[in-house]
Amino acid sequence: MGGCYSAMRSSASSGPSSGKRGTKKNKRQLRAPSVATTITIEECHDHRGSIDHSTHLNVVILGLPSDGSDFSSRYSLGQELGRGEFGVTRLCTDNQTGEIYACKAISKRRLRTEADYAEVRREVDIMRRVARGGVEERVVRLKEAMEDYEFVYLIMELCEGGELFDRIVARGHYSERAAANVFRTIVEVVQLCHEQGVIHRDLKPENFLFANTSEDSPLKAIDFGLSVFFKPGQQFTEVVGSPYYMAPEVLKRCYGPEVDVWSAGVILYILLCGVPPFWAENDEGIAQAIIRGKYTLEREPWPRVSENAKDLVQKMLDPNPYRRLTAKEVLEHPWLKNANLAPNISLGEEVRSRLKQFSAMNKFKKKALRVVASHLPSEQVNDIKQIFHMMDKDKNGNLTFEELKEGFQDIGEAVAELDVQMLLEAADVDGNGTLDCDEFVTVSVHLKKIGSDEHLTKAFEYFDKDGSGFIEVDELREALVEGDLGPNDQIIKEIISDVDKDNDGKISYQEFELMMKSGSDWRNASRRFSKAHFSSLSHKIFRGSDASLQDVKTQSQKIN
Repeated sequence: MGGCYSAMRSSASSGPSSGKRGTKKNKRQLRAPSVATTITIEECHDHRGSIDHSTHLNVVILGLPSDGSDFSSRYSLGQELGRGEFGVTRLCTDNQTGEIYACKAISKRRLRTEADYAEVRREVDIMRRVARGGVEERVVRLKEAMEDYEFVYLIMELCEGGELFDRIVARGHYSERAAANVFRTIVEVVQLCHEQGVIHRDLKPENFLFANTSEDSPLKAIDFGLSVFFKPGQQFTEVVGSPYYMAPEVLKRCYGPEVDVWSAGVILYILLCGVPPFWAENDEGIAQAIIRGKYTLEREPWPRVSENAKDLVQKMLDPNPYRRLTAKEVLEHPWLKNANLAPNISLGEEVRSRLKQFSAMNKFKKKALRVVASHLPSEQVNDIKQIFHMMDKDKNGNLTFEELKEGFQDIGEAVAELDVQMLLEAADVDGNGTLDCDEFVTVSVHLKKIGSDEHLTKAFEYFDKDGSGFIEVDELREALVEGDLGPNDQIIKEIISDVDKDNDGKISYQEFELMMKSGSDWRNASRRFSKAHFSSLSHKIFRGSDASLQDVKTQSQKIN
């Protein structure tokens, strides 16, 4: 690992490789406050180099924070579109022109370290850098970035055409040719990033949206939150990304831009058959499957897929990054170079169905988890609320990160700082960077594992309306529609089929319990949790061996 380690040390000192976001000032919209109220990052450090969170709301991130009047006078926020690790994205209307945008509001309360501040700067800088690459139609446009004492605002082009998989599912005909035309855009984004010295590091279908609802709408990349600048030959060790799409060298903690081609290859595999190439019931199983690198091109619908398409999949999912195609080589591959000549024969209804199921597979589990939380005994909730009020030092009804960390120490709970942060992010439903009492109850349930078998039973009974001892199709449909989650009947049957181990068409308590205690909701998992957890798994899998990319280099030399 020596080469990787030294590369990371040298790059960390200069900035680009140590985080996932970037910097760019906007002189037109940001107004400077008085000197007395402006505090720089350096002035917020204590003798250990950490940040004093009593002043973090005044920290300068992009350059010139205002009191908030600039943003509120210019824009009006609307409904929530989504939420991430640091903030919430909402509809945003320009009060002067009436134009509608998407606004990502990043709460400064959720930025804990100087590295977090650097990540926000990097995201802005990368979005501007990539847009300068000349193919802005492939990347969501950042209109401007603004800052006040509580939030950093990224005002972006609004993409109203929906997610990639949803568009595919909505179409009556889905063919290899359609997959090729969509996939070309994804690879063009990868090539653009690499030409601009950027590794995306989180390529997945959810990070691509159609600009509008028209049939010929452009597909755009929307999220550069984990992206990082790189120099030729530079290697990275941070385990980041989304598990299904991680390249093996990410888990080996020594990688470069080749990881984006692997992730794009996983997307291509899913586009062609509807399921991921590497699958398991839990996170360690997924990691092990990626390392083994075994996937099938034999089962349906692969016999109907062209040899050119299968050849491209294999060359993009080569476990050796030095043999793997570059983005430029992918675009020159016969299957993509002649995308309009790819077979226009339908890949089958099963592929469309699988894509929709893959997109909605965890709705059942999410609903069940909410039911578990709602059935806690009142005495347990009251005890937890008493602890909340004790931790709430300033009695404002909310716990900050510092209050939560110190509060756990005060009650004798040995909770690591990273775990406190992960718990805060997981339970902070409104995205304001603090926990109210209800959110704290959720954290405590998770920490103390209060959700026992008794509560799983309560959750099961919530779905089992007729008390038959089984969750049936009608009952699941009713429960999911109640929560505005309702997929169609076919998807509900497929969800049941996934959980129904004995194939009797319904879910027993034992099957329900197994579902709740295995697997992970990767689409909505905290990035920080995923990073920490998979980094730990990486060490576990490769404990006692040097799993650096040097091994891969040696293997490549032997092959060549």
